[in-house]
Amino acid sequence: MSDFEKDNLDEMDEDLVVVMTDEEGNEYYYREELIIPVGEKRFAILSPINVDEDECECHNSACDCSEETDVFIARIDNDENGEEIYVDPTDEEFEQVLKAYDEMVADDEFEA
Repeated sequence: MSDFEKDNLDEMDEDLVVVMTDEEGNEYYYREELIIPVGEKRFAILSPINVDEDECECHNSACDCSEETDVFIARIDNDENGEEIYVDPTDEEFEQVLKAYDEMVADDEFEA
């Protein structure tokens, strides 16, 4: 990670930064925006962090991206050491999280 990236991430100390690595070893940074409990499980709403000023939110420097940023939903589990890990939810869990989010918005419990 470059010094620029570290400085940007250090500035976000109030936000929880989640680092995810793909199969090719590329790291992607996300900000945990919201936790939504569904039953006994917790799900995080994650938005991408643009750590490279020359890249758009889709992490493609050749892109002329002007669309809204996608957010991701991840289930928060604990690994064998008790550390939190973020994993893809099942399709059913994904639908439950969307429903819970919609209910939060409808009940004015969520502040944008």
